[in-house]
Amino acid sequence: MRPWSRELWRLGLLACAGGLVGWLFSAFELGLAAGLGVFIFLHLRQLRALHRWLTRSPQAEPPAANGLWGELFDRLYRYQKGQRHTQERLRTTLKRIQESSEAMRDSVVMLDEHGDLEWWNGAAERMLGLRTSQDRGQHITNLVRDPRFVAYFTARDYREPLTLPSPIDERIILQAQITLYGNDERLLMARDITRLHRLEQMRRDFVANVSHELRTPLTVLTGYLETYADNADQLPPRLARGLSQMQGQTTRMQNLVNDLLLLSRLELEQSGDDHLPLDIGALLENVCRDADALSAGRQQVTVEIAEERTLLGSEQEVRSAVSNLAFNAVRYTPEGSHITLRWKRHEHGACVEVEDDGDGIDPEHVPRLTERFYRVDKGRSTTTGGTGLGLAIVKHVLLRHDARLEIDTRPGHGALFRCVFPATRLAAANEQGSRVRRA
Repeated sequence: MRPWSRELWRLGLLACAGGLVGWLFSAFELGLAAGLGVFIFLHLRQLRALHRWLTRSPQAEPPAANGLWGELFDRLYRYQKGQRHTQERLRTTLKRIQESSEAMRDSVVMLDEHGDLEWWNGAAERMLGLRTSQDRGQHITNLVRDPRFVAYFTARDYREPLTLPSPIDERIILQAQITLYGNDERLLMARDITRLHRLEQMRRDFVANVSHELRTPLTVLTGYLETYADNADQLPPRLARGLSQMQGQTTRMQNLVNDLLLLSRLELEQSGDDHLPLDIGALLENVCRDADALSAGRQQVTVEIAEERTLLGSEQEVRSAVSNLAFNAVRYTPEGSHITLRWKRHEHGACVEVEDDGDGIDPEHVPRLTERFYRVDKGRSTTTGGTGLGLAIVKHVLLRHDARLEIDTRPGHGALFRCVFPATRLAAANEQGSRVRRA
């Protein structure tokens, strides 16, 4: 018989016994009430024992009882024992996680949904200057006050890491990355990249210095080659045959040095000083004429202007980016192709597009197109005359203008390179117009 059924039988027996005794004394109701009172008293005594056990010594053995209360005590005791084992296992796991986090060289900071500090490891104290006794509960931007970090934190776009100096030592360079988890909580991780930053700076300085030093000898060589070319009829035939090749390779080397210097300047200099409203329509017209000269009639170049707003930026840098895209289209599309330079509205602001109907590019190459010296077809570098730095220059120019590069291409369906500028980079809109110029 189940404990609950036994309790019902016990209640019935006590009620019957009380009623019988009361009936013998001509007080049936009083006897019935007495029987029910005894039943309630027994349960209240067990309830008192349960209360004392739970409030005074829940980890001790449960009180002795039988029936329903005995099973209840046993179940509660087993449940508490299981909970203690689970809590102990969780405490052990949490302790190991904290110990492993403390052993990490990277900073780990846990933030709540408001951005307040909850927990951090020892590396965060050394890199970010956090103090356990004073900073717990503080907002992270009250302690890491770099404007770039504040903007990064509030923008909630954590796809890319942020590089910034340590708030306690500017000689230490950190790379910070925030991850969202749980109920809008954040995990901030920062690693010391001072050594990598110095190596990258050394590389940039080396490239800039070597490129600068190469300009003088190349200028001398170009001058002598031009002199020899003017007097080619007086040179021995064997020397005259190699003169044009020497001039071509010298020109190619000069273009490479110029691109390296431009790329180094884009990486090292701060942007913004020369940013003025630009007439993109006029700029595209000028680039179109240069593309026509490079094409020599092999392709048809068109300019389409469907956006009248001006762009706030550096004319030299934007012209360099658009020129690289247009010249690549001329170099890498077959004869008879059509190339379009376009300035139009975009859902995020406005964009410059360079589109062609050439052979297109395999999508597997797209993620690496902006790498330095990366070529889809390494065998055609000498025939096209490119330096392999054009798209890297485009990438850095767009970064300095808060813009991004989108590439849409498939083999046999041409290529579309889109430079998307945010609305904050555009001047007040005039009436929208549209004009097309065919080269």
